[in-house]
Amino acid sequence: MYEKSIELLNKAVADEMQAVHQYMYFHFHCEDQGYETISKLFLRTAIEEMGHVEHCAERILFLKGEVEMVAAGPVEKIHDVKKMLELARSMEDQSRRDYNVWANECSANSDAGSRKVFEALVDKEERHYGQFDLEIERIAKLGDRYLALVSVDSGGSAPAEPHEH
Repeated sequence: MYEKSIELLNKAVADEMQAVHQYMYFHFHCEDQGYETISKLFLRTAIEEMGHVEHCAERILFLKGEVEMVAAGPVEKIHDVKKMLELARSMEDQSRRDYNVWANECSANSDAGSRKVFEALVDKEERHYGQFDLEIERIAKLGDRYLALVSVDSGGSAPAEPHEH
């Protein structure tokens, strides 16, 4: 009865896993380039995307389905901060559109629970979109001056120590 909902929820898991991987890649590269503020935005968003995976997985399991933990695609290797933000904004916009459609499909299949999961995800993706869009607007308005500002670590001006692994 809930096969279509499980399929759509697994598509969302794949998309969210892709976002986690992409945003962590961007986080590492922004941190490496010294863009602390944007690095932290990508890290925070990746962690939130992990929560989205969890919500979808919980719903799939409730519906007695199998959670497919496969990312939707490979990480795009982008090192330009503005291009990172543009891709992230585009990803959030696509997710928002998909989740709206999928919420309606779940509703048409008498699955209000999955519809609510997708509707909640729409709100979160719209917030992420807005955050990335704001950063793009700031870069467009201030250019290199803005990037210089976000390269300043709030902990002081000394370079960060290399991480131990």
